[in-house]
Amino acid sequence: MDYTLEDTQRKEKLLKTVYTLQVKSDSTFQKASPLLTNHPGMGMVTDHQVHQLVEKARVICHDLDNIKNHLYYRQDDLVRRMSNPNRNHYGAVSGIHCSPDGVVYLTTENAPRVDLLNRSGQVFRSIPCVEWKKEVFLPEGVAITRAGMVAVTDMLNGTVHVFNDRSMFSKGEWVRIGRFCSPRGIAVEVSGRILVADYTEGKVHVFALDRAFKMQNAHSITNFSGPRYLCSLPDGGFAVSEECGGVKLYDSSHKLVSSISTKYGHQFGNPAGLCADKEGNMIVADEQRQNVHLFPQNGSPICLVSKGLLRPTGVACAPDGSLFVTDSGDKDIKVFKYRVRPHYNPDIIPGDNPSYSPRGKAG
Repeated sequence: MDYTLEDTQRKEKLLKTVYTLQVKSDSTFQKASPLLTNHPGMGMVTDHQVHQLVEKARVICHDLDNIKNHLYYRQDDLVRRMSNPNRNHYGAVSGIHCSPDGVVYLTTENAPRVDLLNRSGQVFRSIPCVEWKKEVFLPEGVAITRAGMVAVTDMLNGTVHVFNDRSMFSKGEWVRIGRFCSPRGIAVEVSGRILVADYTEGKVHVFALDRAFKMQNAHSITNFSGPRYLCSLPDGGFAVSEECGGVKLYDSSHKLVSSISTKYGHQFGNPAGLCADKEGNMIVADEQRQNVHLFPQNGSPICLVSKGLLRPTGVACAPDGSLFVTDSGDKDIKVFKYRVRPHYNPDIIPGDNPSYSPRGKAG
């Protein structure tokens, strides 16, 4: 990539500023620490000065986080389009999930099957949604259980189906799980418990499955307004989007922690699909405002996709750092590169050195 003289000067200015802050901070700490530790009182330093310094430090740290994030993430970097294999006959994608091994699972509005796509967007397997009684159902949300089985919501019949590919039948079988009013989104917690968003009842149902596919320790979380999509968080919690509302964040004990609007001061039009990457960053599609935002662990929200979307409804993060966005407006899946290389490198602290490649390998 070619860089202009202006780019070089801006880089030098940024690096010099960060280095100056580091040097001054280290120098002040080395001088202040022994004085504050070994001498009584605080000299002529007032409470007001301490308060001012705390506030300035908070702002500077926030600004540095934003600088780091804007260096680390990309905007509107469309890599390719993946055609929905069912778009001509059935409609738009209704559910998308990407497994840790990079397999993309798709459900389509009126298609009685779950399609499995490889990284090139090619369908290499389709699972017909037909029960052993020959009853056909239409899957909506899709997720993968901790045992590696496909789980989908069935809004028409008010249930969840899990595909048991280890059954006595050579091609596997679907097992019905529970009865719900209007199940839409589905996700699986880090602990293995299944989460189901019940749209009409305004609840999120939580339960575990035993080896016989029986529900265990089932309970519900209430007070939602049209819950639609769910995603689990790396810390054991989960997030849920509400139609024409916001996105709520819960901890591993299912206690409400906050909302994205409260935590980041961000207002949604109509939040839809959401996912969390391995670093715990939340990514949310806004169906009404036609964009996708990333909400980092530290710093301000970042708009990852600001143009080219008609009606974004679903998002999924791939292990290589790609972002899949389902667009119900044109019924396609758009793949974006939302961060610089390397994507998820265990040999570096996430976000601290986006250009470093270990062991001499290219990112």
